[in-house]
Amino acid sequence: MTEDWTEKYRPKKLSDVIGNPSAAGELAEWAESWKNGMPKKRAVVLIGSPGVGKTSSAEALANEKGWDMVEMNASDQRTGAVIKEVALRGSYFNSLGMDEEYKSNKEGRKKLIILDEADNLFGNADRGALPVINELIKTTKQPVILIVNDFYALSKKSSTVKTDTIQITFRKPTARSIAGALKKIALSEGVTADDTVLMRIAENSNGDMRAAVRDLEALSQGRDFIDVSSAESLQERFAKKDMYSVLERMFRGNDPFGAYRALSDTDVDPETAMLWVDENLPYEYKDHGDLVRGYGKLSRADVFLGRVSRRQYYGLWSYASVMMTAGVSTSRIGGRTSDGRLRFPQYLMKMSRSKTARALKSSLSYKIACSLHTSTKRVDTDILGSLKEIAMNDPEFRAMLAKDMCLEPEELGLLLNSKIDSKIVKEAYPTAPEPVKQAVSAPPERDEGPSERPAPATNGKPQSRLLDF
Repeated sequence: MTEDWTEKYRPKKLSDVIGNPSAAGELAEWAESWKNGMPKKRAVVLIGSPGVGKTSSAEALANEKGWDMVEMNASDQRTGAVIKEVALRGSYFNSLGMDEEYKSNKEGRKKLIILDEADNLFGNADRGALPVINELIKTTKQPVILIVNDFYALSKKSSTVKTDTIQITFRKPTARSIAGALKKIALSEGVTADDTVLMRIAENSNGDMRAAVRDLEALSQGRDFIDVSSAESLQERFAKKDMYSVLERMFRGNDPFGAYRALSDTDVDPETAMLWVDENLPYEYKDHGDLVRGYGKLSRADVFLGRVSRRQYYGLWSYASVMMTAGVSTSRIGGRTSDGRLRFPQYLMKMSRSKTARALKSSLSYKIACSLHTSTKRVDTDILGSLKEIAMNDPEFRAMLAKDMCLEPEELGLLLNSKIDSKIVKEAYPTAPEPVKQAVSAPPERDEGPSERPAPATNGKPQSRLLDF
């Protein structure tokens, strides 16, 4: 089986990386700083869209420096325990290298810890990963590289990633740079390719070097010469648009239907897109008449979305999308627009930040509802407030809640508006076994059901039930 060209021609040195000499230079400078001991910032974040050379640069650096590699990507299990076992422990201790030669850190052997797609940490599959990554960044004794497509998605979850790392941005290489690299690959494979074809492959790749190499390999199968007619089978790649590009066209580009087409190229549904438009409209339209007309079109889009919900007819989405993009854009008659930055919707930001708290409250309400044989809605509206007041002032009642309703320390802390390591929460588990005591001092990383705990001390008196109060 022949080797894939993307692997065969992966850069072996940083100088071989296409189109990002300044980024490669920053990475090399950081690597060089490890010669003088532990640098101030022990980790770097490589930022950029897929295919621009981030992973290739990290591996080229390891190859050039003679460093071993410990690499984890999205296909690996990346829970906190796994990252601690593989990456964090690997950053502390010496080991045999890939060449099976032992060489300690003092003799110059380093291990490069690479966490690919570090911005894609989701749900139970990657639970507990971020705290361990933060610890890795702060305490590692080996160089660490985080590779991300969306730095904002990671930095909003962790201030450590933003403040304790060096961020290096990789840009999309130009079509001319990609075409030059393709020509070298073709010559190496004994394939003659027309310069026009190579440029067409490069332009079609949208700056994705990996995609360009794969297209060249596909066109070269069974051929010694690639002409223009051979490249007609290439399908155009559509670069994914984001909401910032949609809003840029809508408010500042004077391109109403271009904004509508850009929205069609995103993965954003119309309800979410409306939140973006609503957030930025009052900042972008300074003229009151423009603002009134803009909100008129936006409200019309909301009407269509309401009909979609009632009738379950999603064909009306297109009407809503036209209204909130082209309609809002044409509402500006002569007023000026803002030249400030476009804003992320506050609603989405608040919902993201409160996701954990909302899930915890839902779990708390469910346990109370099951214990009292009522609905979670009634618990939220009528019962939680009373339970909180009683629990705040009665230690025995708090202990009974923790036992009889099987409340986790986080849930009791939410009810009492206290941290899980606070005195008032710890006192609710006086006779708790060791695992529960540890859970009080630190949030549990596993997502398991509640465990039975021994009843709190009652000084020989029978413990009252909740419904006896």
